Amino acid sequence: MKNYQLSLLAAALTLSMQPLKLAADPLSAHMMEQIIIKGRQTDLLGQASSASEGVIGNAEISDRPLLRPGEVLEFIPGMVVTQHSGSGKANQYFLRGFNLDHGTDFSTAIDGMPLNMRSHGHGQGYTDLSFIMPELISQIEYQKGAYHANDGDFSAAGSARFSLQNRTTDEVKLTIGQNNYQRLMAKGSSSHGSGDLLLAGEVQQYDGPWTDINEDVDKFNAVARFSQPLASGQFSVTAMAYSNSWNAADQIPGRAVTTGQIDRLGSLDPTVGGNSSRYSLSAGWFSDAWQASAYLIDTDLDLWSNFTYFLADTVNGDQFQQVDNRRIAGGALSHHWHHRVGQFAVEHVVGVQLRFDDIAEVGLYNTRARKRLNTVRQDKVQQGSVGLYSQSDIQLNADWTAHIGLRYDYMEASVDSALTTANSGTAADDIVSLKAGLSYQFAPNWQAYFNTGQGFHSNDARGATTVAEPLTLQAVDPVDLLVKSDGAELGLRFFDYTAFNASVALWYLQLDSELLYVGDAGTNEPNRASKRYGIELAAYYWLGSNWSLDAELALTRSRFSGQAEGEGDYVDGSLPLVASMGLIYKADKPWQVSLRLRHFGKRTLDSFNQQRSAATTVVNAGYQYDWQRWRFNLELLNMPDSNQNDIDYFYSSRLAGEPAEGVEDRHSHPLEPRTFRMSASYQF
Repeated sequence: MKNYQLSLLAAALTLSMQPLKLAADPLSAHMMEQIIIKGRQTDLLGQASSASEGVIGNAEISDRPLLRPGEVLEFIPGMVVTQHSGSGKANQYFLRGFNLDHGTDFSTAIDGMPLNMRSHGHGQGYTDLSFIMPELISQIEYQKGAYHANDGDFSAAGSARFSLQNRTTDEVKLTIGQNNYQRLMAKGSSSHGSGDLLLAGEVQQYDGPWTDINEDVDKFNAVARFSQPLASGQFSVTAMAYSNSWNAADQIPGRAVTTGQIDRLGSLDPTVGGNSSRYSLSAGWFSDAWQASAYLIDTDLDLWSNFTYFLADTVNGDQFQQVDNRRIAGGALSHHWHHRVGQFAVEHVVGVQLRFDDIAEVGLYNTRARKRLNTVRQDKVQQGSVGLYSQSDIQLNADWTAHIGLRYDYMEASVDSALTTANSGTAADDIVSLKAGLSYQFAPNWQAYFNTGQGFHSNDARGATTVAEPLTLQAVDPVDLLVKSDGAELGLRFFDYTAFNASVALWYLQLDSELLYVGDAGTNEPNRASKRYGIELAAYYWLGSNWSLDAELALTRSRFSGQAEGEGDYVDGSLPLVASMGLIYKADKPWQVSLRLRHFGKRTLDSFNQQRSAATTVVNAGYQYDWQRWRFNLELLNMPDSNQNDIDYFYSSRLAGEPAEGVEDRHSHPLEPRTFRMSASYQF
């Protein structure tokens, strides 16, 4: 690990620990304790407005072995998180029949800061969670479907909001594992007057199990957060810093493995990978009636990939670089109040959300061994939006509640194209979204829901101004900047605080016909309208403080609703089946053991459903032992050592010596083989 990273981490820990040595006030010591949130055991009857929303607490997160930070989203029933490239790149997400790629139709935010990137160099909605330290998460609130007016762009399939802790346990944790996995994490908080200062840091290295490359992951994370009561509310200001570099093991064609050119953990282009950084400053204040937030974000990404090898360029190969360099400023303000209209009790929330992206460079370049050969496309983009929303919950009587939401969004973008001036220009669009629902609590432990709502996602601003393909100058149609979705859901929830929590949801989602901007090609690609429907079940059982069991199942049918010549009706990349189960046993002290299974079914790889991937099943196990102030963890990831795949695609590529038109083949990224990690942490 780099010396400067260790020095920064040690300094952060020293600063966080020092005030504790001076504090003798028992009340202050009590205030330093971490608040434990058990989201699965939170009673949402009478609070939630749909069956498919929920809360994930830090207690659940700390109990589950994770291969990657992004897997915290798999606590959302039906969500699958995979990877098709290097460890520093945003994960692939799957939910409700969507291959969300890196976040196109699922919005994510942390403490009021949006994580989905508009008009991004790699892909629209790009959502990188690598900078999040799971130990600092207070809770995750998730909602599936577009039924809440405070959800705007990228929320057709749902949303997740991460909240950070204001106070945390004081801890140093060292994790080591196979393939040179090393992670050092330190965190702590201290009282300063009426406020709390939280400091945390993380350094990580990892080479990976790959045959032809060392991933050489070099990750650094730091968080500083100060919070205190202010006026009638709670104020916080947070600074975050993250940097990472890595080499990538991209997806590989099956024929290269079959012929022995490489093994299943090999690479055809060992020079791909990336560098990424994110720095942010945010502030928030909330009270019973008001909530306000503001943020500044600076992000950079350089990403080198090669998915087709020698199909486009038989001499230099098809490697390309994607660049995204941006600054984001934004904020939100909302007001919440209660009043009565006749005999009805009404709860209102009205709010405004602002965001402005200043993208200094978003580019696509042909490269060889990370050296630029030529420019495919290079742009500057400025993109701003404003969202206004109103949400009302009307208590019709003791059992029935109506939910009504209205949202208006306006977006404007300016594109300055360096190579093709015809593709420069401005675009603007607006959209109105309606939401409605009914909740009926027909028994003390039961509540039924009906929801309907409209959502949307934005398309890449470059696609909205592009009229010519960058290399050939062939005419293309510009895309709509905003694309609407319509959905509905019928759900049921049961909660018994002594032992059991369960929900079931039958849902439907339709997405309008659209054109897509493809970042890997720098041009527009047509797509059709689609319809999806499915059923989701989630059940959580706990027996006292020792045993807990959870089971989740999601079944989905996804089809295109329009006709296209030479294409079928199946939605490429959609997942028809997701299932997971978890079992945890906690002894009264000092140990606990956990077992986790995740299964996702055969994925559709082409629109005729002639090509389907195999199903994938992963089993992870964990063991924890506490001794005095020490905690020891053992994690066995991919315990059966499955040789199945994380993700599969079907398309044409060309290896050296093959026909110029290439060969259609399955391209896969394998699961990482069974890996063992152990941690030792000391709590001060």
